[in-house]
Amino acid sequence: MSVTLLAGSATASVALATEAPAAPAAAAGTVAAPAAPVQNLIVGYKTSATEASSNTAAAADATAKGKKAGKKATFDRRLGTGAALVSLGSAVAPADAAGLMAQFRADPDVAYVEPDSRAYALATTPDDTEYAKQWDLFEPTAGMNVPAAWDKTTGSGVTVAVIDTGYVAHSDVAANVVAGYDFISDATGARDGNGRDSNPADQGDWSAAGECGTGSKASDSSWHGTHVAGTIAASANNAKGVAGIAYNAKIQPVRVLGKCGGATSDIVDAITWASGGSVPGIPANATPAKVINMSLGGSGACTATYQNAINAAVGRGTTVVVAAGNSNADASGFSPASCNNVINVAAGNRTGDRSFYSNYGSIIDVTAPGGETRRATDTPGTVTTPENGILSSLNAGTTTPGAEIYKPYQGTSMAAPHIAGLAALLVAAKPALTPGQIEAAIKANARPLAGTCTGGCGAGLADAAKTVASVTSGPATPGLENLNDYTIGDNTTVESPITVSGISGNAPTTLKVGVKIVHTYIGDLKVDLVAPDGSVYTLHNRAGAGADNINQVYTVNASSEAANGTWKLRVNDNAGGDTGYIDSWNLAF
Repeated sequence: MSVTLLAGSATASVALATEAPAAPAAAAGTVAAPAAPVQNLIVGYKTSATEASSNTAAAADATAKGKKAGKKATFDRRLGTGAALVSLGSAVAPADAAGLMAQFRADPDVAYVEPDSRAYALATTPDDTEYAKQWDLFEPTAGMNVPAAWDKTTGSGVTVAVIDTGYVAHSDVAANVVAGYDFISDATGARDGNGRDSNPADQGDWSAAGECGTGSKASDSSWHGTHVAGTIAASANNAKGVAGIAYNAKIQPVRVLGKCGGATSDIVDAITWASGGSVPGIPANATPAKVINMSLGGSGACTATYQNAINAAVGRGTTVVVAAGNSNADASGFSPASCNNVINVAAGNRTGDRSFYSNYGSIIDVTAPGGETRRATDTPGTVTTPENGILSSLNAGTTTPGAEIYKPYQGTSMAAPHIAGLAALLVAAKPALTPGQIEAAIKANARPLAGTCTGGCGAGLADAAKTVASVTSGPATPGLENLNDYTIGDNTTVESPITVSGISGNAPTTLKVGVKIVHTYIGDLKVDLVAPDGSVYTLHNRAGAGADNINQVYTVNASSEAANGTWKLRVNDNAGGDTGYIDSWNLAF
C-alpha cells in the first residue's frame, strides 16, 4: 500500500458489557498480493509463537523462509506493535515478494504478513502567497464556527502530534512546538544522512522526474507538515500570519514522510511513540500526544499493521484523526482512512459542497473545510481560486528550506487538522474525555452541509463552538458510548446496552444516536433504539441494498422517555450469507 500526504454538567455513568464477542482478527492470508516492488515485509506472529518475543527466533525464521522461496530475507527490527520487519535486501518484483509472503502465510504461527508499502502527502499544489481571510474558521456557509469556541478553550495543555513530513522553522508556529522525532529509517529518503534520530526537521520531499517510480513527475518540496501544524496551532494575537484552531496547544512534529513518501513500518512506529507507547531502540516520548493528526494515506483497505497501532494508541487515550483521501472515491478503499477507531475526515469547499477531490462514503465520520484552489474542470496543477484554499504557514524553498511564508493549500490533508484542532480544544476543556467521547461529540454536533455531498460526508460539517459547548455547559452528557464489538449473526438479533444515570428528567426531543456498524449488506438489517421502558425507535429499516456499513448520527424525539436507565441498540438480521458486527454506538443528551 502506498501512503500519501493527503492537511458544569450533570454526571452520567456508562455500563458496558464485559463478555461481548470481538470482531474477527485479520487472517494471515487476507492481504492482496503486492502491486509494486517490495523491499521489506511486516510479519505479525501469534502471541503463542516464540518469534513473537524472540528476535533471534524471528531472524532464524526469516532466513529459513527466504531460502525456501529462493530469496534473501533477514530480520531488520521489531516494530512498536510487536511485529517483525523483514528486509529483502533490495526491492524485488511483486511476484517474487508474493512467493515469500506465501511461505509466511503457510506458517500457523504467523498472524499476518504485509508488504511495507509507502505513504505520500495528500495536499495538492500550493498557490500564490497573497494573504486571504481564514474563511474556514468563521464564515457561516462553510466555516467551522471556531472563534465562538475560544471563550471557553484555546487548547492549553494539550499536545497534538503531527505525523507528517516534519517541521521547517516558522515564527508563527515555533512558540508552540515541543520535541518530536524523525522516524524515517531510510537515510536516502530522509535526506539527513542518518535515518532515525531525534531531529524532526523537514529536509524537503522534492523529487526528480522518475525518481519515485516509473512515470513519476518532478515535484518541489511541500513543507506539508508545517502547513498542517499551522492550521492546528499557529500562534494567535501576535500581530502576524494566521491563527490556529487550538492556538495555545502544542505541536509535536513526528517525521515519517520524506522523498517518495514514507513506509508503513515507520508510520506505525510513529503512531506508537507519539501516543506514549514503546518502540524498540527509541527513547520514550516525554510529552505523549493526546491527539494525533495523519494527513496521509494510500490505496488499499486498512491492514492489521495499521489497525493494531491505532487500537493501541486509542487504548492509551489518544484521539487519532486521519484524512479521507483526495481521489474522489469511496474512502473504504484507502488506508489509514478505512481503519476503525479513527476520525475519518472528508473535505468541504467554501460554498458548502463536498470538495470535488475529496473521498466520500459510509466510512466518513465528519467533514471539515479543505478548500478548493482550483475547480474540478481546471487542468490539474493550475491555480485559479487561491482565496478559496486553506491558508497556513509554509516555506518558500523549492527543495531545501527558504524564507517562511503563508500559502493556501487544498486537500483532505487540510480538512483533517481542523478536526485535530477541535479535538485539542475538547481535551483542554474537559481532560477526562475519551477518544470515543470526543468523536461522538464532534459527530453529534455537526451541522448539515450548506451545499451538496454525493456519496456520503459523515455526520456533516463540524461545528467547533457547538461541540465545545456540548461538553462544557448545561446538562449535556456527550459520548455515552459502548465501544465493545457485538457480532451480528445471520437471522439473529443482537443488543448492545448503555446504562445512563445521574440525569434528571426525560431525554430530549433531539436525542443524538451515533451508530457505527460494519456489515457486508446493510439491506438485511433493522436497527432500533430501545428505551429503558421498552419503547422502540427505528433508526434503519432494511435500507441500502448493495451498500455496506452504517456510520451515521440519528436524531430521535425521546422526550417521553426517562433519561436514566438502560438503553439498547438492537440489530436484527433477517437473511443469510452476510456478516458483520456492531462496532460502536453512543448517546448524546
